Amino acid sequence: MGKIEVGDIFTLVDENDQEQEIEVLGTLSIDGTDYAAVAFTEEIEEESDVEVNVFFLKGDNNEQLSVIDDDEEFDKVSAAFQDAEEE
Repeated sequence: MGKIEVGDIFTLVDENDQEQEIEVLGTLSIDGTDYAAVAFTEEIEEESDVEVNVFFLKGDNNEQLSVIDDDEEFDKVSAAFQDAEEE
């Protein structure tokens, strides 16, 4: 995966061919795999008390970001981001 920085914005295409912009909120490397915490830019830009839904993507060998499908891996990444936030 190329160097992804906090604040980078990417366009995702969902299963209905709808484009959604996401912004990188944080990055971590865990056991040699790069992960990014991201949220939809539309939610970030809204000025409200509603919490922003954060999700995690991982870098694969083809320099692509992909969704974490494995629950155990998701829990590990989520915990690592929470620990990093508390430091």
